[in-house]
Amino acid sequence: MKFNQANDKSKIRKPTYENNLKAKYLKEIVPYFVKKYKLKSRMAAPKLQRIIINSGIGKYKDDKEMPKKILDDISRISGQKAVFTKSKKAVSGFKIKEGQIVGVRVTLRGRRMYDFLERLIVSTLPRVKDFRGIPRSNFGARGNLNIGIKEQLAFPEIDSENTDYIFSLQINIVNSCQNRQKGIELMQGFGFPVQNEELNK
Repeated sequence: MKFNQANDKSKIRKPTYENNLKAKYLKEIVPYFVKKYKLKSRMAAPKLQRIIINSGIGKYKDDKEMPKKILDDISRISGQKAVFTKSKKAVSGFKIKEGQIVGVRVTLRGRRMYDFLERLIVSTLPRVKDFRGIPRSNFGARGNLNIGIKEQLAFPEIDSENTDYIFSLQINIVNSCQNRQKGIELMQGFGFPVQNEELNK
């Protein structure tokens, strides 16, 4: 008996999804680096590796409910389940015990990394109070970008009307640039509004 191909589910292609920024990277950013730096291969072009989002529990460390709320908020913001970070040793000066929850962390790669990056550029940064662009000093010597967000309410995923607490978080965007200038160019290629040198003087 022959099966009709139309009814053979194994031959039905599932729809593919491509993030706008991932498409831009492949179609615009990679060719830019290949041409400017005379790279022998597209594979040699700088690329994003991971995005790390973390927040310290800080003043909420003695509150039984707040760590869970911060965990839930960062999970909602990132689109991926966050985890608690715990102290590896006791620090008497800060009244921290070994194994005590001290923060929340999540690491994004692949599709979720690009999805978060797009939401960050398009929706979140414009909502940050008095935002004037990313200072070049936020880029490290290896081209990685660090962004501090003072209030989680800047993220549209958080319902500000029903949230009565505020916490800050740090976003670390890691790439393969190994060079500060290339890191700036890569982030500008994605659409990050990086400040001119004059604004930092």
